[in-house]
Amino acid sequence: MSNKVPDPLFVLVKTLSKAEKRHFQLSTRNKIRNKEMLYIRLFGMLDKMEVYDETTLIKKIPGIKKSQLPNLKAHLYRQLLSSLRGLYRLKDPVMELRELFDYARVLYDKGLYPQSKHMLGRIKPRAQMLEEISLSHEVIEFEKLIESRYITPGLESRTALLSLESRQLSRQLSSISYLSTLSLRMYGLYLKMGHARDEKDARILKDFLELHLPAFPDQDLGFYEKTYLYQTYCWYYYTLQDFALYYRYCRKWVDLFEKLPQQKTADPSLYLKALHNLLTAYFYTRNQERFTSELQIMAQFIREKEVGFEENTRLYAFVYLSTARINKHFLEGTFSEGLNLVAEIENQIRIYQAKLDDNRVMVFYYKIACLYFGSGDNGNAIKYLHRIIQLRVGNLREDIQCFARILHLIAHFEMENFSLVEYLVKSVYHFIAQHRDQSRVMEEIMLFLRKNLYARPDELLNGFRELREQLLLLSKNPFEKRSFLYLDIISWLESRISGIPVQTVIRNKFLQGIARF
Repeated sequence: MSNKVPDPLFVLVKTLSKAEKRHFQLSTRNKIRNKEMLYIRLFGMLDKMEVYDETTLIKKIPGIKKSQLPNLKAHLYRQLLSSLRGLYRLKDPVMELRELFDYARVLYDKGLYPQSKHMLGRIKPRAQMLEEISLSHEVIEFEKLIESRYITPGLESRTALLSLESRQLSRQLSSISYLSTLSLRMYGLYLKMGHARDEKDARILKDFLELHLPAFPDQDLGFYEKTYLYQTYCWYYYTLQDFALYYRYCRKWVDLFEKLPQQKTADPSLYLKALHNLLTAYFYTRNQERFTSELQIMAQFIREKEVGFEENTRLYAFVYLSTARINKHFLEGTFSEGLNLVAEIENQIRIYQAKLDDNRVMVFYYKIACLYFGSGDNGNAIKYLHRIIQLRVGNLREDIQCFARILHLIAHFEMENFSLVEYLVKSVYHFIAQHRDQSRVMEEIMLFLRKNLYARPDELLNGFRELREQLLLLSKNPFEKRSFLYLDIISWLESRISGIPVQTVIRNKFLQGIARF
């Protein structure tokens, strides 16, 4: 009988790439002792299984008893991690430095103090170059320990230097920890509320930042301190929908990597995240030329460096590049062309299903639904919106959950499922009220749908015109414009009024340089 709780060893085996499996098998080729052979057989069985089944394992591996299985699994788990560490050490400079640090500890334990100090001397400049403050601090503290046990000429001057370095690194570590926490908390506020809904939300954000942001000169900060500071500002201005200032800090963040290009290799996930935010800033400021240029930079970086990416970075590369490519079609009004991305995105979601968080999945489903809606395929739009509605994610991304339901209503209205729309309006209104996300735009849309469900063609056309005029007025309200970021409802209305497909309306606006949000 299959275990209901995912088995950690089984999950680890299933995430291994072909290269990782081959490396493990080569490293275990010469293992001949019985215990070693058993764990190799266990690996082979787990690799072939689709679903973890402990009973089948015991039956199909001769010589293994149920009482032995936990220890054997633990042994295999450690061997796999050891193999992966050996493989990724070649790709990750920080992991390599950590290994050298372990060697320094071994030499110290053997009483070989000069050799240990020499090894630390090899680590320190590389750690400093990579802005690895935590590791640099550990090296300094270890050097202090050695100096306290192994007295040599010139100790006084070295002690003063080590003391100064230690104080500086301690300050940086404290600063990095504080700013990273601040950035994470600001991101958490965005995940909770989405874009600021009203003056109250804006005041919560402003008060939070003023209360928690320390005052210090920007020029005194190191790479990671600046990174977390810029991330904090990015999330702050993004949530406030101040995309001009959001762009400014995204640009600063990416520029950090241009000043220290070695960080692109040392922390490619962070570099991709910075590019992703910059692309988002260009998307919302409608800078199509710079968006396309930056998208090419991201695609080229991934293409050139992907071989050396570890699995986590591959996941980020997929998420960020796919998001940017969809956004390009939104920006240019080429929704039908964008549908060519759907099959590959679906395939990647399946591959990374154990690693993708619900937020990423929801965003992908919503964007795919918008591609179908923009191309006129309301049936498939409803299919993806229904996936969001069926998710049980509590208050996570309430904004996406609410707008998915609004678009779901509109798509059914387009398909003339009027009796269903009449029923759904009530449940959607209740859901939005429950999540306190009711905006004037949402209210006007639902009132329009209620009023015009069974309207005559001429009445319906007037209804579209009236709603468009009302929404154009609301679009000038800074706290209502968030609705138009999620759903280009005005272009849809203009499509219905003019009888032109919605993607043609949006495409024409793009070609004419007319602002949409």
